[in-house]
Amino acid sequence: MLERMGRWVHRRRTVVLALWAVLVVAGAVLGGSVFDHAEDVGPRAGAESSVVDERLDALDTEGERVVALLSGADPVAPATSEAAGEVLFAIRELPGVVDVRDPWTTGAYELVAEDRSSAVVEVELDHALGDDEALALADRIADALRETPFPDVAVGGDLLAERTFTDQAVQDAARGEGAALVVLLVLLAVALGGLVAGVLPVVTALAAVSVSLLALAGLAGVASVSDFAVNVVTVLGLGLCVDYSLLVLARFREERAAAGRRADLEAVLGRTLATAGRTVLVSGVTVGSAVAALLLLGDPLLTGMAVGGLVAVAVVTTAGLTLTPALLSVAHRRVPAADRGAWGRPARPPERSVLARLARLAQARPWPVLVTTTGLLLVLAAPLLGLELGASDARSLPPGSEARTVVEVIERDYPDVATAPIDVLVDAPPDDPRLTALAEGMAALDDVEDVFLRDGLPDGWSRYTVMPQGTTSGPAAQRVVADVRALGDDVRVQVGGPAAELVDARAALAERAPLAVAAVVLVAGLLLLRLTGAPVVAAKTLLLNLLSLAAMLGVVTLVFQHGWGGPLLGGTATGSLDLTTPLLLFMFAFGLSMDYHVFLVARIKEEWDLPPVARRNRPVPAPGSRAANDRAVLAGITASGPVVTLAALAISVVFIGFAAGELVAVKEVGVGMTVAILLDVTVVRGLLLPAAMTLLGERNWWRPGG
Repeated sequence: MLERMGRWVHRRRTVVLALWAVLVVAGAVLGGSVFDHAEDVGPRAGAESSVVDERLDALDTEGERVVALLSGADPVAPATSEAAGEVLFAIRELPGVVDVRDPWTTGAYELVAEDRSSAVVEVELDHALGDDEALALADRIADALRETPFPDVAVGGDLLAERTFTDQAVQDAARGEGAALVVLLVLLAVALGGLVAGVLPVVTALAAVSVSLLALAGLAGVASVSDFAVNVVTVLGLGLCVDYSLLVLARFREERAAAGRRADLEAVLGRTLATAGRTVLVSGVTVGSAVAALLLLGDPLLTGMAVGGLVAVAVVTTAGLTLTPALLSVAHRRVPAADRGAWGRPARPPERSVLARLARLAQARPWPVLVTTTGLLLVLAAPLLGLELGASDARSLPPGSEARTVVEVIERDYPDVATAPIDVLVDAPPDDPRLTALAEGMAALDDVEDVFLRDGLPDGWSRYTVMPQGTTSGPAAQRVVADVRALGDDVRVQVGGPAAELVDARAALAERAPLAVAAVVLVAGLLLLRLTGAPVVAAKTLLLNLLSLAAMLGVVTLVFQHGWGGPLLGGTATGSLDLTTPLLLFMFAFGLSMDYHVFLVARIKEEWDLPPVARRNRPVPAPGSRAANDRAVLAGITASGPVVTLAALAISVVFIGFAAGELVAVKEVGVGMTVAILLDVTVVRGLLLPAAMTLLGERNWWRPGG
């Protein structure tokens, strides 16, 4: 089928290119609207903490809060107090300001640091204000606060932190993608020996991103689309499409060279898609299944990313099977021959490629290589044993940004106001005697500072505010959530607040993550079994992938939880990883790692299936023997090694561009994916794979009943 498709694309190349051109233009014109329709991710529906928050939101009329940190002058000095008080009185009169808490006009002296180095101001906005109106008012408040005698004024709060995050994400993406595309174009043009050959994968990738954004914009018209879906489209659209285009391009050059000077271009493209196209299709389904597994987790953030990922994978796979061969059909004369390499010089023989050299080393000493590489990956994975997961907040912003500075200084210098309370709803009226025992039980908990009874709810429920020790979502606050829930033996208790949201999210992910991982591993295994027909090869592939991904997550834990390499990455360690980062990295890296394994194993399988006559009249091992297996492994890695290495370098350039961004969440993904690819292509595919296949010998290709 794919061979017929390749021939059809050649015959209808004008139609194919015209259709893609229309879609790309439409994406360029209309795709940008997805940024206007994309929505913030909401809380997990149905969780106890979400139910509590929804009930309280329906009753409370509190609006957004602007939190400012004023430093550089003595807050209680008479001159400072008088001037600051005048500014705060003026802020109170601004339309849309509901309440102000500060040390000068309200006497909230707990908002002054003990060493008198700074002061905090909290301004509540009218809940009826829209987002744009609230942001405009927040900017006016920030401008007014800068008129105080304090030299340093940092203004934050959730509203401004979200805007900073969005603006920084756009800047990081533009800067990272721009630099990555330039480096990528130069790399490919040099490595492939021609500008046209280097431009072709980049053009295909940009077209895929444009069409993916168009698809997301259309989807946003009928369903909610997350902000994060746009980021995923860019990452996968660029990285994955370059991979697929390089695979098709490399196989096209190889098939054209094999066909001779008078090659039938239609037949060459047919054979290209029959081989490389099949690999692209299997890889696309594998990556798509890994991304789709995120939907099983039920997490709003991961669901939004999964939607963007599925759109990107579908478009990228289609581009690899249609747009790339159509461009090759038109520009084939400008594509250098297979024996041309960097700068148009004669290409280095495949036997001298990095992967081929590593494979020969692994086959010569399989046991030492297997033990050493496995030990290395296990050592890198060891930090996972101490993994800490936390909630994302303003600390994911770049160091030095105002919103992050406000959070960090308040946590350090204002313990009485740094911790958000835990909301407890009880299904009993305030005069119920059972509440006395419940309140005493909550107050007696080790990690509780204080307990307050609030006004009851209209439906007869009572409401308590519990102040935990430590930070808002720290270990102490999480223990309080679990302990309070355990107290509700005689009366129904519901717990909400930021700490409860984190506890519920962690519990839900812990419950569903094994199902999602099992699903993606099962689908990948079945696809590999379909590709190779060898259960041993499929099982070994999955084990190697899991080992490689554990090592990658261990490195990410070292960098972003413990601060290894912090100065190089801008001092981004926060003591924990974002709750969704490990699973997101696992699914994305699993899919992309399968990419390279499919590339290699498909070629090894081709070599294994070749009849003796096809082996250039050289002495060949007996079919089905251990020697035949060793020859197939080395020949397959040798033939596909250069394109796999180049593809890995190309996609690493894309992810390094994201790792160079300022947002911690973006850095985590960029660093994690870069580490995963480099480990996978060198340690796993270059050493561990050939060593394992050499030790297994002909048993690699065992089939039940065969």
